[in-house]
Amino acid sequence: MIPGTRRLYDEDGNTLLGDSLLQKSGNIVLVPQPTKSPNDPLRWSLVRKAWHSLLVLYMVGLTAATSNNAGSGSDGVNEEYGISYDVFNTGAGVLFIGIGYWALLSSPLVHLYGRRLGYLLSLVLNIGGLIWYARIDDVAGVVWSQLFVGAAESVAEATAQLSLLDIWFEHQTGSVLGIYTFATAIGTYLGPLIGAYVAGGLGWRWIGYVGAIICGGSLVVFYLGLEETEFQRDQYITGTDDNVVLDAEQPVAKNPQPDLDAEKSVPLDAASVTTPDRRLSFQVIHQKSYWDRIRVITLAPNLRGTGFKQYLSRLWHTLRVFTFPAVWYAGLQWGFQQSCLTFYLTVQEDWWYGPPWNYGSAAIGNMNIPTLIGSLIGCAYGGYGSDAFMQYMIKRNKGVMEAEYRLYLMALCTLIFPTGMWLFGIGSARGWSWPVPYVGLGFIGFGYGCAGDLSLSYLADSFPDMVLEGMVGVAVINNTLAMAFTFIASPWIDSGMENCFIVLGVLGFVVMGLSLPMAMFGKRSRRWARDRYVTFVKIRDGFSR
Repeated sequence: MIPGTRRLYDEDGNTLLGDSLLQKSGNIVLVPQPTKSPNDPLRWSLVRKAWHSLLVLYMVGLTAATSNNAGSGSDGVNEEYGISYDVFNTGAGVLFIGIGYWALLSSPLVHLYGRRLGYLLSLVLNIGGLIWYARIDDVAGVVWSQLFVGAAESVAEATAQLSLLDIWFEHQTGSVLGIYTFATAIGTYLGPLIGAYVAGGLGWRWIGYVGAIICGGSLVVFYLGLEETEFQRDQYITGTDDNVVLDAEQPVAKNPQPDLDAEKSVPLDAASVTTPDRRLSFQVIHQKSYWDRIRVITLAPNLRGTGFKQYLSRLWHTLRVFTFPAVWYAGLQWGFQQSCLTFYLTVQEDWWYGPPWNYGSAAIGNMNIPTLIGSLIGCAYGGYGSDAFMQYMIKRNKGVMEAEYRLYLMALCTLIFPTGMWLFGIGSARGWSWPVPYVGLGFIGFGYGCAGDLSLSYLADSFPDMVLEGMVGVAVINNTLAMAFTFIASPWIDSGMENCFIVLGVLGFVVMGLSLPMAMFGKRSRRWARDRYVTFVKIRDGFSR
């Protein structure tokens, strides 16, 4: 058995004959299989799943927006305090440190204390960082406020993907992560746009104040409306008559136990249950109350003491994800997109104010619209399109799924994204106006949407039981890369914008071109990593180190 390789159909593309007990959606076998526990998030209604997804995606967009709107106030800060634009680039570098390394440091908390804690803590950190930004009066404020804002966004780098995949199935991975990537793009590109309008209408300090007010209201909504999705799936066995898990809300027992706690199960004698006349072993699982589902902290079932030693051992254990090639591949793809983001946003904010364009803040903000449109198309292509392509390829491959099928779609991204960098960079250097630089931004947005979606979906398909840790590895790699490029962005652009973007386009072609060897040899790397993957999950789930 190789992680990321599974048989889903027979050789004729039909549902497998021996899976009559398995739950399906149409002719697709559901992976993972829902249990019969009423607390299983995979059993939620469509409305409940949609609400949870909306909250998670809102958080993704909100934190992306607050992380990218600081530059909208750079003109005002410069005029008031004489703080240079380079300081904002330094702040962006610190922001990436906050995102990547807080994602790593906070990752053990997700398994030990539940998902909700990360979202609530993120909003608190964001409020603090945004208020600090609103009260800037020196260089330190510009730089260190971004550390808190970056730490706030870390929840969107790993926990958000895990929360979404907690409630949706494997055959929906591409679509789910496509919408996630588009939510990231919405925040990334609309954040500077909204920040520009706020700075123009209310003053630059209100970028921070408005953000803090929105985060304060969001904190209340998330506290009352975001449910915990942590679920110990391996504790339940379904699909057999020997261990049936029944919904406690159904009147199946003649003598129910009224004093049972949520998630506490008891064996009932078969005579006390309305069933066929044979001895069976039943469990009654009580549905958690609303207040149980919105606890700030949901302790892991085998937490020892405060969990501090387990936190340290899990943190050390998480570092093993850097031995998986798929993590490096996804980190490089997503990281290069984040690195290039610094360059074209810097050019928009620092160059297009002057001749020959002489744009104002609003016009600069509007330049993010074509990038957003391109991202929407890219996310649809890499999301729903890749899910449909996967089903087509699986049936062509006699019913066997290979994770690398998604990477075939990277070919188009490899051509379009570098072209966009060249069109925008050369056009900006030579003073071109509409439409060429804007077309370039649309192409860049397409690459941002589909490259991130396809690479993250590939990682989730390859190692489905290691989603959180895999995404944490991606967050560290991509934000470290983005940080390094941020510190060299301004000097490199100043030394020659046209050549800078030509080189970036070539680098983009090379980085995204890594999809070809990954598509060819990815299965070998998964086979090579199989034993380490199994060991990784066993150690993590057993809290043995």
